[in-house]
Amino acid sequence: MLAPLYDPPYFAVIFTAIRTGLDEAEYARTAAMMDEKAATMPGYLGVESTRDLATGLGITVSYWRDEASLLAWKRDVEHTAARDMGRARWYTAYATRIARVEREYDYRNPDHPAGE
Repeated sequence: MLAPLYDPPYFAVIFTAIRTGLDEAEYARTAAMMDEKAATMPGYLGVESTRDLATGLGITVSYWRDEASLLAWKRDVEHTAARDMGRARWYTAYATRIARVEREYDYRNPDHPAGE
């Protein structure tokens, strides 16, 4: 599902990672907790995520109202612990990119159920 559109400008944190495949159940629990926690943070707007199960490559984009909000998330104690665990067990590699969204637009096909 697509995240809704937001009023620009705002920030996107693009997290691209390759997973190790270790401790999948613990990873899933931690990821769910981090999704719930992020949603409570001031300035959080939403998230979109996808993963290729064959390669382990995943991309998660979280959206934030301003840079101060995303920096607060980066410094959050629970998020920091999850990031440390990711480095130790769950990721073989990752990259984080920060982008300022200046404009946006979308298309949704009214004749296709996913476009509704």
